Amino acid sequence: MKKFLVVGLMLALALSLGVAVQAARPVLRVGSDVTYAPFEFADAKTGEFMGFDIELIRAIGKDMGMEVEIKNTAWDGIIPGLLNGNYDVLISAMTITDERAQAVNFSDPYFTAGQVIVVRNDNKNVKEPKDLKGKVVAVQINTTGDYAAQKVEGVAKISRFNTTPEALQEVVNGAAEAAVIDLPVAKTFMKESPGKVRLAGPSFTVEYYGIAVKKSNEDLLKKVNKALATLKANGTYDKIYEKWFGAGK
Repeated sequence: MKKFLVVGLMLALALSLGVAVQAARPVLRVGSDVTYAPFEFADAKTGEFMGFDIELIRAIGKDMGMEVEIKNTAWDGIIPGLLNGNYDVLISAMTITDERAQAVNFSDPYFTAGQVIVVRNDNKNVKEPKDLKGKVVAVQINTTGDYAAQKVEGVAKISRFNTTPEALQEVVNGAAEAAVIDLPVAKTFMKESPGKVRLAGPSFTVEYYGIAVKKSNEDLLKKVNKALATLKANGTYDKIYEKWFGAGK
């Protein structure tokens, strides 16, 4: 009887130690604007954060031996939040740009994207960027869609919104004649709102997404890059990519 009691106590001790070790795992605090399907969004029923970026950063955290904590934050304040120490990294379909790279360091690129023009289905006048002359264009504020629209000569007005869904809804409502957004996001919106909008043409930019880290945190950046390389080498990245975008890159 004593033998069983001792074994039971040892097992309980081992389990408690296991729980303690698990609880002691370091936490990777991740900032993301969770309004950008299919990269990051909240499930309508459960509220759970989902998307390509979300799965990728969780896989990166797992490879690094860290618990991942996703913090939803407005896009316009996402980099200041990182610099203030609210997050350890940012993953939010963030294009690597020279301007942003002055404030933060970026990981190796993990996704290639491009900007497209989205118009209502009945709009036959817009086929390429030059056709936006004299038009009202909707964008998410401080995104590369915003920057691309600014470069088009003769745009009548750029209507800026806090989220991309708001910008796209402006097109659906007819208040803007076009929106400039990332291609995968446009495709997701078209799938979820069939018959309302269409692509006016192919992508007219080439952009690369990166995971942002504070410039002072070089050690973390190295770990993120190492984990990202591991996921690409062992096939995990491809599995996540195929789940959200289909086979092929």
